[in-house]
Amino acid sequence: MSRDDLSVGERAALFALLGEARKVPNPELKELIGFSLVGEERRRLNERKLVESEKIGRAFAHELSDKGWRWCADELAAGPDGRGSSLERAHYLVFGAFSRYIGAAGLSLADVVGPSGDAGDGMDVAARIEAGYRVLAPASGEFVKLRELRLRLADVTRGDLDSALAVMFTTQRINLIPQENQQALSAADRDSALRIGGEYKHLISIE
Repeated sequence: MSRDDLSVGERAALFALLGEARKVPNPELKELIGFSLVGEERRRLNERKLVESEKIGRAFAHELSDKGWRWCADELAAGPDGRGSSLERAHYLVFGAFSRYIGAAGLSLADVVGPSGDAGDGMDVAARIEAGYRVLAPASGEFVKLRELRLRLADVTRGDLDSALAVMFTTQRINLIPQENQQALSAADRDSALRIGGEYKHLISIE
């Protein structure tokens, strides 16, 4: 596969997934790079086995495959020749320096790129829950679905997220309630519920 075989958007998606080093839902990918990986671009990257995509609820989430990691490593070392813009050529000069450093240090990309949700990023799970809620909720105190919050924090394990939610609920930092109309719940809504206080909670709000 030549360097020009992929569109700028497809390459941007691959590098964004490299930078996150985790499964990234489409709504979050759009915030990161300005567009979601959908339609023909998603199918091309899936067919070439560079990206693995999974539908979670109504949105796809994407993650680099092993082949995608290898493509990124090769592309970082490819150099700026033939790039379409001055900014793109400058970026590839930086990529080349990064690639040479990794090689000289005897490292791989996986050694230096990790999920942004790791403990090293200075933000604990409770803080990420609140930050995720603020993006999803139209205003403080409005209820949003736990399913949507889980999708946004897809890189956090179910156990870690449930534990943080339970602590935040018992310390009254958040409010959790059941969906009043149980018939309106989808299978994904039910699967995303948190059982606490003897009942399943489907909605979250934070003042």
